[in-house]
Amino acid sequence: MGIIELFLIAVGLSMDAFAVSVCKGLSMKKCTWRKASLVGAYFGIFQAGMPLVGYVLGVQFRDVITSIDHWIAFVLLGFIGGNMVREALRPEACCQEADEALDIRTMLGLAVATSIDALAVGVTFAFLKVNIVPAVCFIGVITFTLSVAGVKIGNIFGTKYQAKAELLGGIILILMGLKILLEHLGVLNFAG
Repeated sequence: MGIIELFLIAVGLSMDAFAVSVCKGLSMKKCTWRKASLVGAYFGIFQAGMPLVGYVLGVQFRDVITSIDHWIAFVLLGFIGGNMVREALRPEACCQEADEALDIRTMLGLAVATSIDALAVGVTFAFLKVNIVPAVCFIGVITFTLSVAGVKIGNIFGTKYQAKAELLGGIILILMGLKILLEHLGVLNFAG
């Protein structure tokens, strides 16, 4: 998997965290870099950790299902991306329940909820034999950066870009899954 593919997956995965970060920023009366960085750290750490856990689980089964690994990657990324698109298109997809709280309980819940999809992507990484340490570090940094930006954007602009970001993230993941499938079927031949 090349750096561009990894970047697109990282951006796609981070869109849930970005959307929640926008909501957090919207709910803050005073948005400081410290608050934005705290939100980014929670989301970045969990978005990096979940693919690592998924990778470890996926490695256990990689040899057994090598012949269909591309189909599994396609289904997982398509399902995750489809859910993101569906969520983005719901009319009530907004920050109704967001509050300014940055306590551990609140942030852990949000970090886990926004990173569950990354667990499945980690399984996909195991099947694709991705070098996991740089991949999860990259995902963590991208998510941290976009989450900090999301808090600031939410504080300034509100929810205007939340649904569009989630829609874009879903489309990216669907297209990446399709690309993986088509490459393994020999329809596409990209050098990563």
